[in-house]
Amino acid sequence: MPKPKPPVQPGERITLPITGQSHTGDGVGKYKGFTVFVPLAIAGEQVAARVSRVKKTYAHARLEEVIQVSPHRVDPLCPVFAQCGGCQLQHIAYPAQLESKRRQVVDAFARIGGLEEVTILPVLGMEEPWSYRNKAQVPVGGGKGKVEAGFYAAGSHQIIPFDRCLIQQPENDRTIQQVKEWIRELDIPPYDEKKHRGCLRHVMVRTGIHTQEVMVVLVTNGPELPHRKQLVAGLRERVPGLTSLIQNIQPHRTNVVLGKESRVLWGEPVIHDRIGHVRFAISPHSFFQVNPVQTEVLYEQVRRMAALTGEEIVIDAYCGIGTIGLYLAKEAARVLGVESIPQAVEDARHNAELNGIAHASFEAGSAEEVMPRWAREGIRPDVIIVDPPRKGCAPELLDAAVRMSPDRLVYVSCNPATLARDAAYLKERGYTNRQVQPVDMFPHTSHVECVTVFRREWGENREV
Repeated sequence: MPKPKPPVQPGERITLPITGQSHTGDGVGKYKGFTVFVPLAIAGEQVAARVSRVKKTYAHARLEEVIQVSPHRVDPLCPVFAQCGGCQLQHIAYPAQLESKRRQVVDAFARIGGLEEVTILPVLGMEEPWSYRNKAQVPVGGGKGKVEAGFYAAGSHQIIPFDRCLIQQPENDRTIQQVKEWIRELDIPPYDEKKHRGCLRHVMVRTGIHTQEVMVVLVTNGPELPHRKQLVAGLRERVPGLTSLIQNIQPHRTNVVLGKESRVLWGEPVIHDRIGHVRFAISPHSFFQVNPVQTEVLYEQVRRMAALTGEEIVIDAYCGIGTIGLYLAKEAARVLGVESIPQAVEDARHNAELNGIAHASFEAGSAEEVMPRWAREGIRPDVIIVDPPRKGCAPELLDAAVRMSPDRLVYVSCNPATLARDAAYLKERGYTNRQVQPVDMFPHTSHVECVTVFRREWGENREV
């Protein structure tokens, strides 16, 4: 029997109530029982929208009119908010953003994990949810003598120019404007993505929140950088705090921003910043949290849940440049980190040395392969920390963690859906969690970070 056709068609104007927010921040409603996603609509509103795309089980529509306005709707402060893809929630008052993110976690645990008994705590937000990002990474383009630098519009590679991004550190914005002025003045050709021609592809700026050290990375299409000496001299003169000026070479047709080769044009190869008491060296390729203020809030939750006494062996899986493991190291007897990116492991070792931490070691390799080997070798940690990518933990890693039989497994997640899935998987293997603490690492976006602790409920020798 053929399935019924969707009750909407592209181009049709429809009126519907918005009952929730999706994990991407879109409003979600039902029209004749059919799910419709409406960007910029808010839960509780009645809206008119124009259908843009229709799939078998859902549709997308463009907001045309808000018939019944939510009390949480506010005027976005950013003039290009509706065009730029960087933020999704500036039109929602900040307290309501936090509750929307909590609901996202609640829904994931109920719908995906089947774990309605787990308490989802209120989201830990920021007192001042603006100017928090320490890293800006903008594409450069243009044509007919015009140079543009900005963020991509949502779902496209159309550059939306800006003078001030309100979630960026002001130093990042000022530095990007200086780079734009100099490449225009020196007539350095911007990259043409379609023709794979031109020189400058991206500009990356990192600012140390606590040190005020600034790194500028110029990503070029090849090894040549016209007017290099004048550009270096100009940026040294006009960028306060400039510590590191680097050319990164990305010659391939790819969406990957950074290439493998970097050259120091002036200054140091790294800048420094700190999270709490731990100092970090940050290179162009380093994964370093973009909101250090909230990172310390997050890591304090990890520290509390790990409940270290100074006697424990701690494994830091997906350790990156060692941030979590080194943050906890002073309260642990030994820290073992594993990370798949060799350069990040080198950074982690350097950061341990930078902080005088001798009892932390880091191994390069896939956590999904290294953890089972460590389990076979008889390593028995007291606490395991996992901070996986959005896809969550592989079953091989979770099985190895259970075989190691730690007292506590602290899970840091950037994706509530995969956290809920993995929570259900761990519950079947004797590790349960009772609470989840969401943390707002990215105000005005749809993303939410979570941390929770799983404790062993069954005997130490239970087979997986």
